[in-house]
Amino acid sequence: MARTRSGLSPRSGPLLVALVPLGFLAVFFVWPVVAIVRLGFGEGGVLAVLGSADTWQLVAFTVGQAAASTALAVLAGLPVAYLLARTSVPGRGLVRVVILVPFVLPTVVVGLAFRTLLPDGGVLAIVLANSFFNVAVVARTVAGLWSHLDGRAADAARSLGASPLRAFTSVTLPALAPALTSAAAVVFLFCATSFGVVLILGGSRYRTLETEIYLRTVELLDLSGAAALSLVQLVAVVAALSVGALARRRRESALRLRGRASVARRPRGALSWTVVGVALAVVTLLLVPVVVLVARSFDGGLAGYRALAGFGHEESLQVSGWEAAANSLRAATDATVLAVVLGTLASVVLVSLSRGRTRRGVVETMDTVLMLPLGVSAVTVGFGYLVTLDLLPGDLRTSPALVPLAQALVVTPLVIRMLLPVLRSIDTRLRQAAASLGASPWRVWREVDVPVAGRSLLTAVAFGYVVALGEFGATSFLARPDTATLPVAVARLLARPGELNNQMAYAACALLVAVTVAAVAMVESVGRSRVVEF
Repeated sequence: MARTRSGLSPRSGPLLVALVPLGFLAVFFVWPVVAIVRLGFGEGGVLAVLGSADTWQLVAFTVGQAAASTALAVLAGLPVAYLLARTSVPGRGLVRVVILVPFVLPTVVVGLAFRTLLPDGGVLAIVLANSFFNVAVVARTVAGLWSHLDGRAADAARSLGASPLRAFTSVTLPALAPALTSAAAVVFLFCATSFGVVLILGGSRYRTLETEIYLRTVELLDLSGAAALSLVQLVAVVAALSVGALARRRRESALRLRGRASVARRPRGALSWTVVGVALAVVTLLLVPVVVLVARSFDGGLAGYRALAGFGHEESLQVSGWEAAANSLRAATDATVLAVVLGTLASVVLVSLSRGRTRRGVVETMDTVLMLPLGVSAVTVGFGYLVTLDLLPGDLRTSPALVPLAQALVVTPLVIRMLLPVLRSIDTRLRQAAASLGASPWRVWREVDVPVAGRSLLTAVAFGYVVALGEFGATSFLARPDTATLPVAVARLLARPGELNNQMAYAACALLVAVTVAAVAMVESVGRSRVVEF
């Protein structure tokens, strides 16, 4: 094997770089999760929990609501994908912004919005809220493949006498299967691990694995039960990620075979205009919860916004609303910087290994491992931090850095999913030409890859920042009362009585909505990247 001037083989560089994100994952994800599971097993009772009928009823509800939410998100996302991929109508850019806003809204904001629309909560509210979150995943993932489909195949079917609907179900829909499967697997994963939405809308009546792990860990101190449920959830997460990885590989293969995107055109025929109308109706419905929530924040005039300078009814908070907002900004900044560095390094490694002689299975396994933090209970990770991190220098358990570290775990996989498709799409001939002119591998990355992926990197920064800003699962467990972030403050205000608390909660959520909309608009203005290509 050839070696560089430093004496290292060409494959050694990526492997050494891989130690950074994998080391972070090992210390701040694998170690805490393994520790909390071992602690649960040490107390015994895990087998009893797994053998309980109540446990499997909980699993059944988790899977059932996730399946229903996924089906609804797919049905709502398909017409929007058609509008984005195949039509040229005014306002497509606005549609891209509107559908992306729900995906990055904090879960407490969405939970409160749907509680305003459906005060009684329940299963319907949970399913609608989870679907609301994930329409963008379906629409943008499917649109990415649909825009590359050759429309002549469907036209040929039509010329042979097939109706527009028959041509779609017989020709177009099978061709979209890889993208649909990939999107459905990811949506199912997000819905099955939903925390804030179920906590706010389900209350004590409806619980999923995620909220039950929280209850057993924080309130009941039932570590064996929490460990058993974490194992069940981990198995489900790995299965969903495996299905998603397989479908993603099929989708990428389909894209390579189809080449350039087809030209969008004005809708033709009654069916096309009907689908566009349905898509616009879906987009309008996505606006309803957000508009209702913002309007509700002004019910008392500006009283809720003025109250953010205080601590709520009967000192419900230990920090003011504006101090909580400042805490959110600081934590999100630190988490985004860390996540972008780790995500960029991981993306570079994955692309380098896939271009080399590394077996494809090894690369895909590493990719799947890096996605695991998206699906494992944030409560399990957070409690694992408290159990393990005292063994590190400085005892991070009492450090303000704990929240950004947990948030970075959530944001890093999203950064990878944004950068990786762009880096993989770079023409290898450009890199080979630079190398033939004497450029070192690092200079090739700097001169070829970085300029091409620059816009996606800026997108990752903005997108990661707004996700970190609204992260609730891990932060709700790790943030101390005197360092609460804005989403955590909202949850604490909602848990305590008093109209002033409600007004503050709505005002805080409206501020989070404003920041989210601004970030998404910036993402779209930077470039038409496929945000979070699952």
